[in-house]
Amino acid sequence: MTQAPRYCTRCGGRLARDNTSARCAACNHAAPDTLLRPPLVPREFWDTDQMRDALSTWHIGRVFFAYRMHPYHGRPLSQEQIGSWLGLTQAQLSRIENGRAPEELSKLVRYAQILGIPGDLLWFSLPEQRQDNLSVQPGPALTLTLSAIVNGRPVLLPIDAATARANGLDDLLSELGVSGQSGEAGNSTPRRLNLRTSNALTSLGLDELEHVAAALNDARKYLDGSVVGYFGQQLGRCKADDGNIGPAKALPLVLGILGAISEHAREVKPDVRRGLLSLGADGAEFAGWLYRDLQDPSSATYWYDRAMEWAQEAGDSPMQGYVLLKKSQMAYDLHDAHRVVTFAEAAQGGPWHLPVKVRAEVTQQAALGLAMVGEPLSKVERIMDEARASLAQAEHDVDRHELAGINFTADTLLLRQAACYTEAGKPARAAALFGAVIARGGLSRRDAGFFRARRATALALSGEPDEAATVGLQAVQVAKETNSERTIRLLMDVAGTLTPWSSRPGPRALSQALSTSRR
Repeated sequence: MTQAPRYCTRCGGRLARDNTSARCAACNHAAPDTLLRPPLVPREFWDTDQMRDALSTWHIGRVFFAYRMHPYHGRPLSQEQIGSWLGLTQAQLSRIENGRAPEELSKLVRYAQILGIPGDLLWFSLPEQRQDNLSVQPGPALTLTLSAIVNGRPVLLPIDAATARANGLDDLLSELGVSGQSGEAGNSTPRRLNLRTSNALTSLGLDELEHVAAALNDARKYLDGSVVGYFGQQLGRCKADDGNIGPAKALPLVLGILGAISEHAREVKPDVRRGLLSLGADGAEFAGWLYRDLQDPSSATYWYDRAMEWAQEAGDSPMQGYVLLKKSQMAYDLHDAHRVVTFAEAAQGGPWHLPVKVRAEVTQQAALGLAMVGEPLSKVERIMDEARASLAQAEHDVDRHELAGINFTADTLLLRQAACYTEAGKPARAAALFGAVIARGGLSRRDAGFFRARRATALALSGEPDEAATVGLQAVQVAKETNSERTIRLLMDVAGTLTPWSSRPGPRALSQALSTSRR
């Protein structure tokens, strides 16, 4: 009987018939060397979706995790092994992967050089890249960079003319005096634009690009009330786009604006400072949400704390209450029932006047916390009714605070109430509410995927494994497209709930789809 061919789990080459190992002779020979140093990997190693997504978060810990889990290695590498290459203990590497990333540029450069990460994929410049740029570019070169504060550390991202041209910025290059295809500067005085070519930026026109660049480059001159308003518009655009493009693509511009605010808030006129810090609080709260969607609670907490600090300094008391609400919602992500309750109560009882929509959302969050800690359903429904009645008054709200316009609608309230019914042990009612809102089609693509995952959870708990798997498979596809780690994690819980039915086609297909999504 002909033996089926077997392939090396490392390089993919065909194994010899007498080779009982999982790797070919060459890879087995190279294996001991990897105890001392990382393997030499092909460029394609870095081009997988998981590696690209990790790099796009600007978090070296996520890069370490994606590197360790890469299928190229044959099996996941241990934290001890990666740590030995990087000069870190297992505990230190674990803290980097699960907490805030290192802030020192020298450490980031060293880690990138050891692992051999291509410089064009990094969010910082390697020394050899800077030297190469100095040696090969005759005359004054065009520089496009983004000035950003990433986890408290300033970062400059250089972009060459070819990259800018590839992203449709030919008109901008012409304005700056860049000639032909050479990328050399012409006679005009080159200007450094603090921009990054990303989906969040390339949709802007030339005037908008130059406005953002000027504001980021020269805070003393340009960070006036008009530019504060302009940055507010850009944050609004990022919030609108987030539901379709995902958090990894929305983060760069948000972090760039927050970097400018953090760096220059002390340099502006006193009458502008308060508005700038209030905008920073709004942007930091949004950054916290983006990191929540990336399943990075440590970074989310950092930005929520920064939002609270800036809101306090700006005298923006409603924003302080709103940040406490968001911390309560993050506690729900982490299944921490008591913190859900205490943060919601703190938001309700603080010395601030919240706009009607925010009060309604806080009241609904309090109901969710009560359901989680096992309060009677009648009490939970009474609080839910209070939230519904409060929201009904929103059209008569005369509060002019920007939070008065938050996107908390009747459908949003129903989705939160569905979560309450799930926690209160009434999953069938929850599934019906989730389904009704999703069917109306008013959710963003990312949110539709997330709440399909919530509905799949409710269906699984209701003993409907086939329907839960069908809905879960729809959510997996959306989660992949929008890079929503939060949705994937929720679906992993769904797959766990469906374990008793794992032999059925639907649950089996869901597990396989989730396995593929983690590669």
